[in-house]
Amino acid sequence: MTVEQRARGANSGATGTGRRRSRKDEILEIAVGLFASRGYHGVSMDDIGAAAGVTGPALYHHFAGKEAMLVAALVPVSEGLLDGGRQRAAAHPGDPRAVLESLIDFHVDFALANPAVIALHLHELDRLPEEPRRRIRRLQRLYVEEWVTVLTALHAGLPDGEARVLAHAAFGLMNSTPFLGGEVDRRRRAELLRAATLAALLAPTDPA
Repeated sequence: MTVEQRARGANSGATGTGRRRSRKDEILEIAVGLFASRGYHGVSMDDIGAAAGVTGPALYHHFAGKEAMLVAALVPVSEGLLDGGRQRAAAHPGDPRAVLESLIDFHVDFALANPAVIALHLHELDRLPEEPRRRIRRLQRLYVEEWVTVLTALHAGLPDGEARVLAHAAFGLMNSTPFLGGEVDRRRRAELLRAATLAALLAPTDPA
């Protein structure tokens, strides 16, 4: 099955909220899949239009160009991660272990649902203009601080800088989804990623 066929299939139903996808949403998801598989410079607007079954003028009705698509794909994701992280932290006041488990569940679910978006973040973020790139970096830093807060609460005496090292290491583990094959089903992949991340973040942090 081609990337274009997979993209069409992924967009044929309704969203998780029960709202049917708009045509713009469908085109954007197809573009994200193509960018992730071929690289930003390896995809043209004509390629996206062909995969989406949209003519040139209709495509430009939704997006000014590839750059606008990249912004539309990456900025809302960073906003959603920060909002979700804050909600999970607020749901368990005074219980850092519960906060950590909830953050891990949240991020693993995101990572498994959005491997193409993760690939874009890893490889194509620098393609963005300065303003949206700086905005995304700021949102990412704020999201990291949610993890730093819970890790320093769990590990007495852990400096913030070392907590950031642990947080980024955890993201590297959970964000490995673009590189995972399909030989393990999604439920089991989620279990493995959650268990490995929790074990890594709960491990003793005292200097050797």
